[in-house]
Amino acid sequence: MSTDLGVPAVLSPDEAERAVRLAAPRGYCAGVDRAVITVEKALDLYGAPVYVRKQIVHNKHVVSNLESRGAIFVEELDEVPVGKTVVFSAHGVSPAVHAQAAERELKTIDATCPLVTKVHHEAKRFAADDYDILLIGHEGHEEVEGTAGEAPDHIQLVQGPWDVDKVEVRDPNRVAWLSQTTLSVDETLETVAALRKKFPALLDPPSDDICYATQNRQLAVKEIAPDADLVIVVGSANSSNTVRLADVALESGAKAAHRVDDASEIDESWLDGVKTVSVTSGASVPEELVQGVLAYLSERGFPDAQAVHTAEESLIFALPPELRRDIRAAGAAARNS
Repeated sequence: MSTDLGVPAVLSPDEAERAVRLAAPRGYCAGVDRAVITVEKALDLYGAPVYVRKQIVHNKHVVSNLESRGAIFVEELDEVPVGKTVVFSAHGVSPAVHAQAAERELKTIDATCPLVTKVHHEAKRFAADDYDILLIGHEGHEEVEGTAGEAPDHIQLVQGPWDVDKVEVRDPNRVAWLSQTTLSVDETLETVAALRKKFPALLDPPSDDICYATQNRQLAVKEIAPDADLVIVVGSANSSNTVRLADVALESGAKAAHRVDDASEIDESWLDGVKTVSVTSGASVPEELVQGVLAYLSERGFPDAQAVHTAEESLIFALPPELRRDIRAAGAAARNS
């Protein structure tokens, strides 16, 4: 911290003991980045409006920004005029939604995260082999609805260990589990352990369903939470992975943890007596919102944040093929004109 003249400020003993730690990685994952860019590119290419079924990602600032550029978010496809362009969110949709889009002659761009698509493929494969599929996830979440729609006659939802007693299957020797990609790793494993106790032959998915970004952000919080007086998690209330980060912080030893959409939601009383603040953000959160929280802390006498690195992320997903095709066609037309 320094004065406006660039001269180091004289810190009080209280300020000198303060620390701010910033989780790394945090914020946008590859699937969210791809989904947001998909809507932006669609607006550039086709012009407004471009319709989006459900929130493209679970962050109200991202949605508001895209709305200001001409995106129209709808709950269901019957709100989209016949023949218009609609983008499917990163959380995925069921085959029934694809069929409805075809019936309404909608131009569709599927921004489903490839890691969610992987779970859809696993559901179809297990169903084709006539397994009962136990899907671990949150009732009503768009990702769960999309995955369950791939094999509705074979899938039943298990929301946690407390649900296991009521699970019934046709053949205990032909049971498999899948999970929503944004869950807590620890909680999912606890549910799997309870399921395996009831069904010893329970079959695992071919690869881990929990998203790499979800895992990395939870591991980062476990690193910065144990001696934190306060953990601030930036992200929206309907973001499963964001909400879970606050829970993980408390489970890992933080004295307090609060989720905020942005710095305006911070209650200054949270900082009373606080020496160490740790900051992170969910996988659908733009970095400027995190920087706003850090600026808020700086204005109240907290020092510059120290990044705590626990993993490096370099994964990038290609844009949806239907959008790439139209971008290439538009580029070729421009060159030939």
